[in-house]
Amino acid sequence: MTVRPRRGLHTLTGDVQIHRDFHSQFLTQDRDLTVYFPPGYRRGDTKRYPVLYLHDGQNLFDGATAFKPGREWRVDETTERLINADEIEPLIVVGISNTGVDRVKEYTPTLDDRLGSGGRADLYGRMLVEELKPFIDSSCRTREGNENTGLGGSSLGGLVSLYLGLRYPDVFGKLAIISPSAWWDYRTIIHNVASLASKPNLRIWLDVGTAEGDAVKELRELRDALVAKGWKLDTDLNYSEAAGATHEERAWAKRVEPVLRFLFPATKNANLAE
Repeated sequence: MTVRPRRGLHTLTGDVQIHRDFHSQFLTQDRDLTVYFPPGYRRGDTKRYPVLYLHDGQNLFDGATAFKPGREWRVDETTERLINADEIEPLIVVGISNTGVDRVKEYTPTLDDRLGSGGRADLYGRMLVEELKPFIDSSCRTREGNENTGLGGSSLGGLVSLYLGLRYPDVFGKLAIISPSAWWDYRTIIHNVASLASKPNLRIWLDVGTAEGDAVKELRELRDALVAKGWKLDTDLNYSEAAGATHEERAWAKRVEPVLRFLFPATKNANLAE
């Protein structure tokens, strides 16, 4: 079952809906979903919206559910502000809570023999693609196409986002890879990129904090591997190093705005009706 902290003040902002105990036939634990809707979503129009799926949903919207109480990403506040200012296109954000005990297994593509854990990312990916996305598409006014569907997360959530983005580029066309755990299983994700037969059509945000130790070197290697496969910096690949940033929620909260600006820039044709 989903781990739900019991203390702290709720800080949800805007139009947010929570789905409890979403069940998957592929995974052993149920999980909560938190869905943020853009301003005006429920006014009776027929507009459809792009969707950004984010892992570690407990930490995204609500200080009361965050792993460390009060330290949330403020995704709802930041998204709401940028949409109201017409600085990004209106979008739906789906936070997928981790299940605590299975987080490491579900967010990693391989077994890391140094830790004796991992390797269920393919099953987690099937849950996302075959169960969760169809559920959201059927219950929300979403826009079709991989160019309207993003996936992202931090740490192991960043690792699994890149892995599944490369596995399902026809589903997820935009990736938010924030301080990813590129070290996992002897840097397997870097080797995965280097072994790509061809470059998929993915728009990627990639970042790391300069106070994250060896991760800076690993992320530069990952950046270089992506560039070698055809991604172009400042075009379909953003790479940045956040000065002084450490590996924690408050640092990632500060990067939500630039991530949204890069992946979902304001366009004249945003909010098209079907």
